Amino acid sequence: MKMTRLFGRLAAACLLFSISVSAAQAQTRRPLTYGTRGTYHAPVSNATRGVQFGIRAGVNVADWSGDAVQTVMSLADYTNGAVTRQTRPGFHAGLYATLPLGEHFALEPGLLYSEKGTQLSGSASVPQFDFLKANVTSTARLAYVDIPLIAKAYLTRGLYLYAGPQASFLVSSKVRVAAGALGFTAFKQDFDLKNQFRPVDFAAVGGLGYQFESGFGLSAGYDYGLSSLDKNNQVNAQNRVVKASLNYSF
Repeated sequence: MKMTRLFGRLAAACLLFSISVSAAQAQTRRPLTYGTRGTYHAPVSNATRGVQFGIRAGVNVADWSGDAVQTVMSLADYTNGAVTRQTRPGFHAGLYATLPLGEHFALEPGLLYSEKGTQLSGSASVPQFDFLKANVTSTARLAYVDIPLIAKAYLTRGLYLYAGPQASFLVSSKVRVAAGALGFTAFKQDFDLKNQFRPVDFAAVGGLGYQFESGFGLSAGYDYGLSSLDKNNQVNAQNRVVKASLNYSF
């Protein structure tokens, strides 16, 4: 009964993030099953159901560590003035396969399209708008194909921790610079800088999740970039991404 109450509370906490039908199914007690001689059989655990495939999508909150300010502003030729860094919102979506390794463990390779980058804003030296104290925003808009290979460890039925390596292949890398004053945007330009970023990025990923009996699941994690983004090694900056996902296993 204690475990039943625990699962009910976990499902209730996830109601804010998941669809109500999935949560309601997760809180429903599964009927007991009996063999031919009346022997009780425990329900099959998440890690022993066989190979499963699924889809995953969610939001990214991306940033850079290291010399992010110098990287973006210098590449965009706006190097003067006070600059503040902000996170860049984005999304991810893709496929995965869950490969069971016993009762409490599984491997999960995946293939995801993922948006990353950072955003910088502040005052910069733009001759056309110097007399108006122009505000300049520079947004690094990076897109990758992420290939994670994570190991999942189930703590209880449905609840798991995950961690593993990830290789990311750069699809596009653009910097958008916008300048304006008094609420008006007077200048906007995109710079294609793919040739100045490394084509492959490596990261360590980790987080936790909950998989409902209905097939729906929730997870939250962090991508910790290990590679410097600058292809020429002139600056030191790495990807940092917080991810929140909704998934469905078939």
